[in-house]
Amino acid sequence: MNFNTLKSIVLMGLLSMLVIAIGGAIGGQSGVMVAFVFAMIMNVGSYWFSDQIVLKMYKAQPITREQAPEIYDMVARLTQRGNLPMPKLYIIPEQTPNAFATGRDPEHGVVALTEGLLRILNRDEIEGVIAHELAHIKHRDILIQTIAAVLASVISMLATMAQFAAIFGSNRDNGQGSNPIAMIAVAIVAPIAAGVIQMAISRSREYQADEGGALMCGKPLALASALGKLETYARGAASMQANPATAHMFIINPLTGKSMANLFSTHPSTQDRIAKLQLLAQRL
Repeated sequence: MNFNTLKSIVLMGLLSMLVIAIGGAIGGQSGVMVAFVFAMIMNVGSYWFSDQIVLKMYKAQPITREQAPEIYDMVARLTQRGNLPMPKLYIIPEQTPNAFATGRDPEHGVVALTEGLLRILNRDEIEGVIAHELAHIKHRDILIQTIAAVLASVISMLATMAQFAAIFGSNRDNGQGSNPIAMIAVAIVAPIAAGVIQMAISRSREYQADEGGALMCGKPLALASALGKLETYARGAASMQANPATAHMFIINPLTGKSMANLFSTHPSTQDRIAKLQLLAQRL
């Protein structure tokens, strides 16, 4: 069992405990039992289907070699260099440039690119971004990233349910009304706790993917240039409408510059990442 697989199991366990705690706050012992069953279904579903769930969140559409032969050839060359199977390619109908990888293992890898990324970046920069995502797939970061995205989304949804239950009241199995103070506390603390657990993924994986991608494509300065452009657009007025639970999956945090959403940043400083790539280019 590799380290990322172990982290995935621990992450699912911790987030499942949060789900069960919210169920108890809403429905007492019956709520705990219902939440336990729900958590088990959620964990199985997130392992097998989390990639499709995230792709549907962003209305990503698969693309074929006939539709984008240049991109397909680029990915084929990179996967050959990286000794990886060919991933599926998806396009996100979004004009802000960004990208992410998903899938439970390299054999089921997916690389998703926004329309804006293909429009704004030049060929070498696109290659650098794709190589970064392929490095995530090679390092097996994608399973824990995707599971964290799905489970954190569920925690946020349940916390919202707890808020409504606190406002309108709920029937507990002991015949007493729910404790509104406890439920409000759950509604506030649960998404924050989910975010903190999500950050256990570690920002260091971005540095590792930057280096791995730069070595795979042989163009660290092209990747550095791409990161600079993506950061500029992420801070712009037209930044994409992203789900905070999935922000950690993107090559650049799509919520950059939004102070509340950026409270628990999942990415290291883009300037630091660019500086490390520039040093790598000098060494090469």
